Amino acid sequence: MSRTDAILKRLSGLHPKLIDLSLDRLLPLLAALGNPHERLPPVIHVAGTNAKGSTIAYLRAFLEAAGKSVHVYNSPHLVRFNERIRLAGKLVSTRRLNDVLERVEQVNAGANITFFEVTTAAAFVLYAETPADYLLLETGMGGTYDTTNIVDHPLGVIITPVDLDHQAFLGRTIAEIAVSKAGILKRGSKAVIGIQHEDGRATIDRAARRLGITPIYQGEDFHGSAQDGRLIFQDEDGLLDLPPPALLGAHQFENAALAIAATRHFGLPVDAEALALGLRRVVWPARMMPLQGKLRDLLGPGAELWLDGGHNVHGATAIAHAIEDMNRTRPAPLVLIMGMMNTRSPAEFIAPFKDQVTQVFTLTVPGEPNAHSAEHIATDVGSTGIPARPMRSIVSALKAAAAIPNARVLICGSLYLAGDVLAKNGTPPD
Repeated sequence: MSRTDAILKRLSGLHPKLIDLSLDRLLPLLAALGNPHERLPPVIHVAGTNAKGSTIAYLRAFLEAAGKSVHVYNSPHLVRFNERIRLAGKLVSTRRLNDVLERVEQVNAGANITFFEVTTAAAFVLYAETPADYLLLETGMGGTYDTTNIVDHPLGVIITPVDLDHQAFLGRTIAEIAVSKAGILKRGSKAVIGIQHEDGRATIDRAARRLGITPIYQGEDFHGSAQDGRLIFQDEDGLLDLPPPALLGAHQFENAALAIAATRHFGLPVDAEALALGLRRVVWPARMMPLQGKLRDLLGPGAELWLDGGHNVHGATAIAHAIEDMNRTRPAPLVLIMGMMNTRSPAEFIAPFKDQVTQVFTLTVPGEPNAHSAEHIATDVGSTGIPARPMRSIVSALKAAAAIPNARVLICGSLYLAGDVLAKNGTPPD
């Protein structure tokens, strides 16, 4: 076990629950650490169900193309915990990560606190100690009681599309979940809102009115769409004709437009040239990501291998649309390799693919005690009429997929599975 793994294991044992939404444990720890959350560069806070990470990836790409230094906080990580903390453009070094985790552990002195809370406190210490122009801050879950929601005066707030997810913690309906997401709105801070369901939009509207703020809304105050292979963006300041985003899928045009609107609405120092450069350079691993390497080599010469960490129905729908677009250029039989956590419904996830998929191979996500078994996923998917078969490993699943000539193979269903695949392929995020 590495030093980092040993520290993280100790920190994970400080609270009996993995998730316990509250700010009551974190604030005293931050105070003991000198309130690092009050010494951050300008913060852009992002909540939502899907597209948080992609939106932040675009914002980072735009700002760095404009010559700005950017901190980023994302979760979960795919392969290494370091991926959660980016300092002025670079992932935190293992030595510095270990040092700050042990420092925070010592100050916490064994007090009851969740893993996400104590590691977020460590991230804030690093962000406060390292100069940068901006901090792009992603919520972990929800908003109101999310650990990241201790920044009183963010420069701006973004709420990406809100959909059903984490219902056991955030509420059973989209309106209830939107109440939590809207908790990151702050009086005096500007807000940009992605495309919402009607009841989610109404909930966010009410929260904004109570705070005396007027958000701008995607689809009303600004628009972005694909036209002749370009991204055409328009808001009250005019029209931009930009290159398509490097991230694949029609949904990425919407995600990019949301980030462009935030850039303009928040007054970030990013011109059209930097926007174009950022769209070409943007990187966000495990989102409709083509895989090359030793896992791809297990398939036949005419096959494709793709990886996406989408794990809910909204994400599955976006992936299915991306597959439809691919089929217009090169029709191919679709093979899914799925692993899922036991808080998700495999049958609901597979529904958007029903008219596309030829075969599903299912996996138990390695090393995750809260994962569905491969057998359960296969049974649940099979109940929809789609052929599904449990497999022992990603290697055995890929070898089985190789029997389908010229297949388009997509590994999906879980970010934890995506991380395991990247590790096994020898291509972790840099």
